[in-house]
Amino acid sequence: MIGHLWARRAAVLLVLLVLLAVLLVLAACAPGPNPEVGTAAQGGGPAGFWLGLWHGVISPFTFLISLFTPDVRIYEVHNNGGWYDFGFVLGAGILLSGGLFGARRPARHAHIH
Repeated sequence: MIGHLWARRAAVLLVLLVLLAVLLVLAACAPGPNPEVGTAAQGGGPAGFWLGLWHGVISPFTFLISLFTPDVRIYEVHNNGGWYDFGFVLGAGILLSGGLFGARRPARHAHIH
């Protein structure tokens, strides 16, 4: 009986330690502040929703180019914040997942005999 109780406590402790480790890893991956938000780039004002949408759509291609070109990035740091981010994620989602309805499967038709 005591061995079973100890094993149960050890299992709970192990689960808690794993959850703590996962939380620490996720916290370490959290992005830091972008001091360039709201500041103008060389060509004009900060990038907004529409430019974020475009950057999201072309992000896979820009990523490949950025591997070989040190001054090319997939994300514009001179942006207006949340609206640019929303456009970027929406654009990347449109291209990478096939749009809003790209993942739909064709309906199965029941055969009646």
